[in-house]
Amino acid sequence: MKRSGWALPRPAFARSRKLTQEEEALWARLAQTVTPLEPQRRATPVAQPRPADSAEALPPPPKRIKGRVPPPLPPPPTAAPPPRPLDRHGLDAGWDKRLAKGLVAPDFSLDLHGFTLDEAHARLDHGLTLARQQQARLVLLITGRPRPAGSSRGAIRAHVADWLAQGAHGHAIAALRVAHVRHGGAGALYIVLKRQR
Repeated sequence: MKRSGWALPRPAFARSRKLTQEEEALWARLAQTVTPLEPQRRATPVAQPRPADSAEALPPPPKRIKGRVPPPLPPPPTAAPPPRPLDRHGLDAGWDKRLAKGLVAPDFSLDLHGFTLDEAHARLDHGLTLARQQQARLVLLITGRPRPAGSSRGAIRAHVADWLAQGAHGHAIAALRVAHVRHGGAGALYIVLKRQR
């Protein structure tokens, strides 16, 4: 006997294809003979599939598991802050004071005077490789004085900071400082390398 508000769900094979008229009549007769075990539950109507040729056919929504909360969405990616220029990296107060007074002797010296830009760039890269192999902490880089306004001199010095920041050794540099007068003053730079672990 069919109870009010209750309907026997369609068989599984009926969800993949449409029933013939004869099968529909047989199913209706069978459904009238069934008594539900739990009369308080109502069957949810099965949504009729859309025609396959419909351009609006959408994939079924994801199944929800009862009692589970979906994981939260990851936060949107944030843009990384631009890297800080090497000459603005912080050193502890002791290092900065000793460098400013010229009290630290360089572990490695590299002179770029008299080279073309390409030669100076290659020499700088090679020199820093050697300095790191020797586990140097302070490299004295002699570049020549900064370029005066309207002059073609000082091209190497103008490019050094970019070469260091973008080069293969940029991650190993702790700071870049102007050298003390006894080590060349404005014509030289101190490259402080990070301690290798």
